[in-house]
Amino acid sequence: MAEETLIEFPCDFPVKVMGAARADFAQAVAGVVLRHAPDFDPARMEMRPSKAGNWLSLTCTVRAVSKAQLDALYRDLTGHPWVKIVL
Repeated sequence: MAEETLIEFPCDFPVKVMGAARADFAQAVAGVVLRHAPDFDPARMEMRPSKAGNWLSLTCTVRAVSKAQLDALYRDLTGHPWVKIVL
């Protein structure tokens, strides 16, 4: 049975991750992303702090090869204690 998705794989897929602004947040997120997308380049991660500087938004664009890969990535990111939102 084919996977049910509207996404055509492989493709570049942006994942937005938000959490409390801490010095090692981006490094922790990059570590999770690299487990699921070994070709991800953390240097290309986009970082945007909130206006008050309390939160950090990261955009990680991965080369997605399957729905299962993205599902596992989302599960690991949402399970991380520092991550508040994954879009």
